Amino acid sequence: MLFRHQLCPVLLSLGAIPAAFAEPVKVGDRLELFADDFLIEDLHGDLARHVHQPEPKEVVFTADAPWEGNTSGYYTLFQDGDLYRMIYRGWAHDPESHKELRPEVTCYAESDDGIHWRKPKLGLFEWEGSKENNIVIRSGNGVHNFTAFKDTNPDCPPEARYKALGGIEVKGKHGLLFFQSPDCIHWEQVGDEPVITEGAFDSQNLAFWDSVRGEYRAYWRIFTEGVVNEKQWKPGGYRAIRTATSQDFVNWEPHHDLQYPEGTPNQHLYTNAIQPYFRAPHLFVGFPTRYLPDQGQRVEPIFMISRDGLLFHRYNEPVVPESAPADRKGNRSNYMTWGLFSLPGKPEELSVYATEAYYGPVPGRVRRFAYRLDGFVSLRGGTKGGTMLSKPLTFSGDHLQLNYRTLDESGAIRVQLSDENGAPIEGFSADDCVALTGDSVKRTVQWKGGHDLSALAERPVRLQFFVENAELFSLRFP
Repeated sequence: MLFRHQLCPVLLSLGAIPAAFAEPVKVGDRLELFADDFLIEDLHGDLARHVHQPEPKEVVFTADAPWEGNTSGYYTLFQDGDLYRMIYRGWAHDPESHKELRPEVTCYAESDDGIHWRKPKLGLFEWEGSKENNIVIRSGNGVHNFTAFKDTNPDCPPEARYKALGGIEVKGKHGLLFFQSPDCIHWEQVGDEPVITEGAFDSQNLAFWDSVRGEYRAYWRIFTEGVVNEKQWKPGGYRAIRTATSQDFVNWEPHHDLQYPEGTPNQHLYTNAIQPYFRAPHLFVGFPTRYLPDQGQRVEPIFMISRDGLLFHRYNEPVVPESAPADRKGNRSNYMTWGLFSLPGKPEELSVYATEAYYGPVPGRVRRFAYRLDGFVSLRGGTKGGTMLSKPLTFSGDHLQLNYRTLDESGAIRVQLSDENGAPIEGFSADDCVALTGDSVKRTVQWKGGHDLSALAERPVRLQFFVENAELFSLRFP
């Protein structure tokens, strides 16, 4: 077994650890995931990243009202105190001909638990002679792709506490308009001109307040060079994602197209579902929908992560496959919504949502899916075991907590702290570490000498993880 007999040989097999550090990574006490290369200097042996798929749960919403239907979509879900809010498009088409059956409307729903959703009778707009409906925009600008959020900017005025971007419907104008609301129900358009104009906007284009950097950030769809229109493109042209920042939501800085590491394949990305990860808001996570126009126009969401909002590490494996129940195959029937929650009574899981039955013979649906906490990507060690050597880092807490699980009874994780010369720190070597077994989202690492790391705080160290039949998701130095 790796941890009982092979610790020293594995250490030697990594080669010499540099005696001098580069500028250490400042971790402080924040949560860090293992979904990118930020902390990782070297992976060795039977250890690699593994992309996880969330577990399918219950259907939480069905677009079965007379003004909704099988092409309802662009669902936006966000938490507002103890309430969960949803903004979405109601729409319907003939399942065979795809001919529009009724015009689009923008609708509102809410929930106390993120699972059971209600459609309040708002009385704002008439539908077939009655105002007993949940319509918040009946027609015109924004109705196709109205995407809202709660503005947490502390300087936001009350009348603009809820903001949205929506496409303009007037000929000769192209882009995204700014909408605001004091209550997420009564909306007004701000100005006559679109605030974002460079792009292709027939998609769920979104924005939010970035509290870490103190700015608004928007993400929207573009056509790269070679795309003629929605149905025609040449080799080299793709649907892609563009971003920009703003201080006031009206005037936006020059935009940038998202970047990816070398070797990331060019693919059509329809929606983006990007947001700050609420447990670690310095990180951006996204679930872009990969669109496959040459395969029956089917779609599948994938996962990506970024530290600056521009360069994203994008994984190729679908996170919600077509085999997930039910009605996900075919034209646009498998979108991820924009929403990520830790729901009441479920502290060790993350809830995301995906659509199904688009263009189907039944009303469209939204199903909940559950990740393990921080469980997007793990470092998975196999039966032969492997090691991860971190970059030099500093921390500000007094102990190390890990989110991990072992895959069978033989699985275990050990951790070593090394000094700036690469030598194990006395009392904190891998041999001193009490093996972590079982499953925990927040386990304190223990060494024979204890777990108090306060004497090492703010001092450059390296971490070395020995992982066998186990998965490592995140760490923190609280």
